[in-house]
This record gives sequence, C-alpha cells and structure tokens, in this order.
Amino acid sequence: MTTDTPEPTIEDRRDTTPEELDVLMERAAAAAPLLAALPPAERARLLRAVAEALDAAADELVPIAQAEAHYPEARCRGELGRTTFQLRLFADVLEEGSHLEAMIDPADPDWGTPRPDVRRLLVPLGPVVVFGASNFPFAFATAGGDTASALAAGCPVIVKAHPGHLRLARRTTEIVIDALDAAGAPEGVFGLVEGVEVGRLAVLHPLTRAVGFTGSIPGGRALFDLAVSRPDPIPFYGELGSVNPVFVTRAAMEARGGDILSGYADSATLGAGQFCTKPGVVFVPEDAALDALVTDFAGRAAAPLLNERVADGFARGLDTLAGHPATKVLVQGAEGEDGAWSPSLLRTDLDSLLEHSETLLEECFGPCTLVVTYADERRLLEAAGVLHGQLTVTVHGEEDDAIAPALLALGASLAGRVVWNGWPTGVAVTHAMTHGGPYPATTAPLHTSVGTTAIQRFLRPVTYQSVPQSLLPEALRDDNPLGVPRRVDGAAPTV
Repeated sequence: MTTDTPEPTIEDRRDTTPEELDVLMERAAAAAPLLAALPPAERARLLRAVAEALDAAADELVPIAQAEAHYPEARCRGELGRTTFQLRLFADVLEEGSHLEAMIDPADPDWGTPRPDVRRLLVPLGPVVVFGASNFPFAFATAGGDTASALAAGCPVIVKAHPGHLRLARRTTEIVIDALDAAGAPEGVFGLVEGVEVGRLAVLHPLTRAVGFTGSIPGGRALFDLAVSRPDPIPFYGELGSVNPVFVTRAAMEARGGDILSGYADSATLGAGQFCTKPGVVFVPEDAALDALVTDFAGRAAAPLLNERVADGFARGLDTLAGHPATKVLVQGAEGEDGAWSPSLLRTDLDSLLEHSETLLEECFGPCTLVVTYADERRLLEAAGVLHGQLTVTVHGEEDDAIAPALLALGASLAGRVVWNGWPTGVAVTHAMTHGGPYPATTAPLHTSVGTTAIQRFLRPVTYQSVPQSLLPEALRDDNPLGVPRRVDGAAPTV
C-alpha cells in the first residue's frame, strides 16, 4: 500500500482516492494499539473533550444541519445534544468498567478436570469504518452513536460521510480532530472519507476490522456481502429497514381509540416519516372508526424530505402502495413546493396483507402509513408469518386482554424493542436500550446500535492463561488497580 501520499485536507476533498484511503487506514492502524493501551479514564477524557468541542460549536453546526437536512432548528439542537450526551455517557461507562467483562478463575486442581489460572476480558477490535445515516446528521452520523461506541471501545474510526450532509460531516470532522489532538489522542484516531467507491473500498480494506452502517436495505446488504466476502470476513453492524408494526387490540380501541389513533398519527408523521422507528403499519379492528384519523392526516402540512434521492424513493414507494389493488387510499399525500410532501394514509385488510405481504410490508421511508383491519384479533398472530425482523413492535392493549401476552411474545420474536401502550419513535440513549433486531432490521441481532451495550460490537474476548501478575492487563491483576468489577471464581461481579 502507498505510504507517502500527503494527507488530504478536509476543505478540498471530494471523492477520496484509494491512495488517500490507504494513508488514513494506515494511520488508524498505527493508532489502534496506542488508543487501546490508554487507561479507560484517559479514553473517557477524550470523549468528553469531543463532546465539549461539539457543544461549543453548536451555533455554527446547527445552521449547516438545518440547510442540508431541512430540519427545524429545535430538532437539530436536540439531536446535537443527544450526540454529545451519548459521548459523555460512554465516558461514564469507561470509568465504571463493567464493559470489560473481566473474569478471573484461579487455578483449581479439583475443578472437574483440573484447571489452570485463566483470566478473561474484552479488547478492542481495531480500526472501524462508520457509515453515517441520512436522517440523523448528528446522532447517527460523523460523531454519532457508532463513532462514540467504537472510540469508547478503543478503536480508531474512519467515517464515510453521507452525501446528504457533506458540509456538516467535514466541519464536524475538523472539530473532532482538533479536540482529540488538543486532548493528546494518538494521531490517526479519527478520519473522514467521501464518495461511493471509497465506501466500498473501505469495507474491503485489509486494515478495517469492523463496520457500522445505518441506511437502506439494498445499500446495507451490498456492503454486508462485501464484508463477509473478504479473505478475512469482518463484523458488519448494519441497521437496514423496519416497518415497526403496531397492534391495537379490540379492548384498547374501545377504551381509548381516539387517543391511540391521534398518537399514531403524531408518531407516523414525526420528522416527515423519516425515522427508522416510524410505525408504518397499524392493525385495528375492522369496525374501528377511522374518520378522525383521516381528518388528522388530511390536515397535516407538507414537510420537506431530506434530499432528492429520498424524495424520489418515497414517491416510487408511495406509487407502488397506492396503486396496489389490495389497498384503498384514505388520504392522498402530494408533493408541494421545494420537495415537501403531505402525509398519505392507506388501508387494507389482514387477509390481503397476508397474501401480498412482500409488497405491502416494504418500508416506505417518508410520510406514508398503512392501516390493516382485522375481524378476529386472534388472527393477528398470523402476521408472524409475513413480518420479518423489526426494530420495534408496539402493542396497544389492556392488561386483562387475553391476546396481550401472545402479542408481546410475538413482538419479542420479531424485534429488539417491544413497546406497550406507547410509540416507538424516540430511542432513549440508556443502559437498557436495544435498537436492533433480526434481519432485515439489522445484520447483527445480538447487538444494539443505541445504548451503552453498543460498545460490545467493537470488542472481542481474550483469555490469559497462567500469565504472571506483572504481565497481565491491569484489569485482571489481583490488586485491581483500575477498580473495575470482576467475576472471580464464578461469583457475582464485584470491585
């Protein structure tokens, strides 16, 4: 690989060349052992330095995000706040130490078969390539959750900028690099590349050890296939697509149907329907009164979509759904000025959905949603046969609903998060959150891309056998100088 190519400047870079990618990856690989060797408290300090720098630049970054993503100021400021919050949260995780999953089994000649002294902890994978999302220019992009969790794990990050917010990606990268440099991070810990082809090359690059991706099913699947086609396959953590079904029982509809349908309209049209957790399908009794829902959708203003590519994809998806013989258009959205779309509402029945699921359950990314009516709520469980992996499943029911336990179990079999009498839009950045699910929601259903356990994607276990105390990682030494929780001889973890 080329090693003498000068580093590209952020200001003049457009499509990153293969030679420039080589330079960035080689610097990331050189930085990897240095970053991994930093004590957890030092890595925590780096994350907080980045968070502080981004917060300080809010008045500069927010207008760029508004211009590129067509979001209001409050949305952009809130998302930036979420971004810096999760950086600080991962810093807290590092200082607490349980993410290392340190375990010590002292030598025991009487242990079934005699065992030697074995000690285990998690170590960083190495350089990670992160693909930014279009719909979250801060929280799932350059310095977003994948980046925060990878850096926290001790992995250098190369971000592939999303074409929908290049200016923001470039400026954010400058701020992150400056903050890391000022805080004393190893050179090469963070970088940015641009262009479709360089994204493919980054996945295939021999120094890449893992990939984080948020985007479409076709794009994510193509990159996933590349990742596993390598001579040395690598983990690909892709969040791809989900329709996030909502099941409303008959008892819930009778008790509070108006509130449920109003809440559904709010959730389904939030951010012009451009949330990965948008509830795109709702199941209601066939005799449910939908007049208020129709009026609600018809009265909602048009909102601009993220970019022309998203708008084109939405228009095609809407045409397919609206033109299908099994659907009835209740509210026909339309494209207005500057690419803004008003929301659409369509209807079908359970039998038609089961027969035409491949078309009717395809994600339509934007302000469009499908109402599915049913006669017998016990038949809702048949949806398990056509609903593929989801990020979320929502159940609106009553505690004494006979069908409620089965619907919750159905949700757990399909999705990473099951919501009871609430709405899936809005993913809390917290310890117990799972933002993931079986394919095609994600390519790695064992993991989450939101919450503190997202760090585990970029760590792998190593066991040290019969290694002298002085040569062990600090987290595994008897005196525990880092003060991290450890499971010793099978007992519950303690410090």
